Order: sequence, then structure tokens, then C-alpha cells
Amino acid sequence: MRHGGDIYNAARALECSAEEIIDFSSNINSYQSGKSMTLDPACIKPYGDSSYTDLKNAIGRRYGIRSDQTALFNGATAAISALMQQLDPKDVTLYVPLYGEYETAARHYGKRIHKIDRFSALYQKPKQGSLVVFVNPATPDGTCYDVGKLLEIWREQQCTIIMDESFLEFEALRSVRQEIAHLPSLYIIQSFSKFYGCAGVRIGAVFSQKSNIESLYTPLWNLSALDADFLKQRLADNDFVTESQKYHLERKKELREILEASGRFESIYESCTNYILTHSPQGYRIYEQLLRSKILVRHCESFDTLTRNHLRFAVKDQASHQQLKRALHALA
Repeated sequence: MRHGGDIYNAARALECSAEEIIDFSSNINSYQSGKSMTLDPACIKPYGDSSYTDLKNAIGRRYGIRSDQTALFNGATAAISALMQQLDPKDVTLYVPLYGEYETAARHYGKRIHKIDRFSALYQKPKQGSLVVFVNPATPDGTCYDVGKLLEIWREQQCTIIMDESFLEFEALRSVRQEIAHLPSLYIIQSFSKFYGCAGVRIGAVFSQKSNIESLYTPLWNLSALDADFLKQRLADNDFVTESQKYHLERKKELREILEASGRFESIYESCTNYILTHSPQGYRIYEQLLRSKILVRHCESFDTLTRNHLRFAVKDQASHQQLKRALHALA
């Protein structure tokens, strides 16, 4: 299982519609704002502003970042690919486990890959001058790290740094964006689909020093006008942020209690974001039985150091949690 959210293959296997699948594999914000959004079809007729000035300004207000420190891509995956292609270091150090697209892109562009197990060797020094990739909060376990010591190690090793903060906002965790001003080797990847609950809106950003952003190639009009308009409206909704974070904490507590009460898991990891990693010797069997109940979870066989007996559950709405509770109770 390379990625969450593949409800379509699951539906075909079960011979049902995709709408019947309860998707715990996709770690997208399940909070739904009560505010209506207006997407004007007229905006798609003319060529838009290829520099996306208004959208960058909206992002800047939300994230405290200048527009000239921001590059926009057609999703975070496209940003990952661009950085792997355009940054110079041939050696890439991945702190695993992490999102598999980093290794896929690094291999595609001929990088030499090194791996550090962050569970057992977090402060091991990476190769001198390498490109290091660190996801914080981490996936698939949701650990949030104080990266101060790591930044010191990476500076000493003269590394170029990619820090992925795509899941930071669910619990208002501390960003390293303030380090951009005095750390020229730092690139921060920010996905907007996770927290803003819009997986179909393909917009991701890279934050870095102005000179770094100017050196990154981004195609003209690489974002659709409708996607950009959607995100501008969502970013302007300040209530969305506070209500999402409140909703998330309530639902995460509820999900954890359901997983604990089921008695099915020997390990339930602490998480700082909107998914919870578990382990059971019968994990894959649980995955298969839940799928037969039209509940899709993420087994973690594709992650380094983990197995298919590690299952990740995304935080969902209360009704979905109750469905999961009943399904876990009914397991053979």
C-alpha cells in the first residue's frame, strides 16, 4: 500500500461504490466548515496571473512568510520532485520512516540514497554535504520533534535541508519558518490539502530564502484558477483554523479511546497530528477484516522499519468512529 486514499481500488475489489467505503487511510482534515464558498467559473476564461501574487500574499498572511520566499507547485508531491531534480547534492539522507515519494523522486533523479532510522539513531550524523529530508510531525507515526539539535548537526555537516511541515497545523505546533532568515540551506515543504481538507485541490508550497526561490523553476500557470481561488477563500477563513484544531483534538481523543478499548493492539503510538499508528501481531488480518466491512485503513508495509502489521488510522468524524468501533468489536 503506497499511499492512503485509494478507495476506488478497494471499491472495485468489494464490488461496491467508492462512496460506501469509510476511508481511515487518508489523513485529510475531516472538519467541515459551515461557511459557503463561491467559485466563479468566469475566472477560468482569461489567462490568470502566472505569479499568483494574490494567493502568495494570502499564504504570507497566514504563515508569516514573504511572497518572495514562496514557490507554488501543483501539490506537495510536485514540490518534492522539483527539489530533488533541482538541488545539487547527489547524496540524499532520508530520516525513515517517511512519505515514500521522497525516495521515489530521489531515485528518479539519480541520487545516492542513505537512510537514518529516526526511532533508533535520530542524532546519527548524515553524510557531509548531503541533502537531508525530515518530516515533522512525522509520518506515519505522528511524532513531533524538537529539531534544534538536528539543525545544529545539519549545519555542522553542511547539509541542504528539506523540512516537511505538512501536518504541523492540526495542533498549532512550532514551525522552523523563522530559521529561513539565517539558514540559506533550508527548504520547507507545506501541503495545503491536509489541514484545509481539500485533497483534490493540488497546491503545495516551498518556503525558503528569496535567492533560493528565484532559482527554483516552476512552470507557467501550474495551478488552476479554481484551485487558487478555493485556497484563497479557505485561507481567509480564520474561524476554520480555530474550529478545525478544536474539532481535531476532540475527535483524536475519541479515536484513541476506541482503539484502546478494542483490545486489538499491543502498541498505540502517541501522535501530534491527525492520525494514529498502531501495531498488532494480527495487524494485517485486522486490515483485511475491516476492509470486508468497507472500512479502509492504511497498512504500513511500504514504510521503512515498519510492517504490514502496523496500521495507521486517520482521525475522522464521530459517525465514522462509531462504525469503526462496531467493526473492531465484531472482529473474529
